Amino acid sequence: MNENRQMFSGNWSCADCGKAITELPFEPRDTSNLSCFDCHKAKAPKRNNNFERKMFNGNWTCAGCGGSITQLPFEPRDTSNLKCRDCFKNNK
Repeated sequence: MNENRQMFSGNWSCADCGKAITELPFEPRDTSNLSCFDCHKAKAPKRNNNFERKMFNGNWTCAGCGGSITQLPFEPRDTSNLKCRDCFKNNK
């Protein structure tokens, strides 16, 4: 967590399990639906690490180095400023 983030102290309780909540990264307007870290994490959507991103095949040219780009994780609407992975990472 960001060490410089402002934290708000209070005497709240988790709406799900009743656990005491003494610090939050925001000042709650409504305390009736607050969740402790554990309950919040349990309710959060699970990340699927097996997710396979749809890839689009094509024959494009990198605007940075002129190299060939054959696959992208999106279908480009405008191909004038496409960057290969290396140029994109290096901000060329």
